[in-house]
Amino acid sequence: MKPSELRAKDLVQLNQELTDLLKAQFSLRMQIATQQLTNNSQLKKTRRDIARVRTIMAQKATGK
Repeated sequence: MKPSELRAKDLVQLNQELTDLLKAQFSLRMQIATQQLTNNSQLKKTRRDIARVRTIMAQKATGK
């Protein structure tokens, strides 16, 4: 997800996006543990998206 798309959302939508990404990350971790995940780069992309959402939420909270 692009940062410009995330900046257009409000805090409620960002919080929902974060929840969805955390659930996806948990699912990917379980797939790795059970040897079902074939594309390990998905986990990296999800972690980075979580970081993007948290960064933009912090920026909006401080008023930047």
